[in-house]
Amino acid sequence: MAKSIHVKNGDEVIVISGKDKGAKGKVIGVDVKKGRVFVEGVNMVTKHQKARTQGAPSGRIEREGSIDASNVMLVDAKTGKPTRVGYRVNEDGSKSRIAKRSGEVIDTVSKAKKGE
Repeated sequence: MAKSIHVKNGDEVIVISGKDKGAKGKVIGVDVKKGRVFVEGVNMVTKHQKARTQGAPSGRIEREGSIDASNVMLVDAKTGKPTRVGYRVNEDGSKSRIAKRSGEVIDTVSKAKKGE
């Protein structure tokens, strides 16, 4: 079980193993406790759903199933290829995620100030 995962909601990832190997998609959900991610259009499963209310649809619903976080890699924005994720602490105390392939900053999380 993973304590932290290298991808976040909204990241563009590529699947590196499994039945959907090579598929690209956006991360739409992360389960940190189980170490799994939900990727748009990947690992589609059929759920048989009963109508909860009169207006709600019933029948077979196609939706994304989870896949292990170790089976996805972040897509480098510069090259479009899969890359590992590194971390750097800046002088002002903020933390940045970095693409190892190109060295570009993916995003930055600012450090919370004391008293806030």
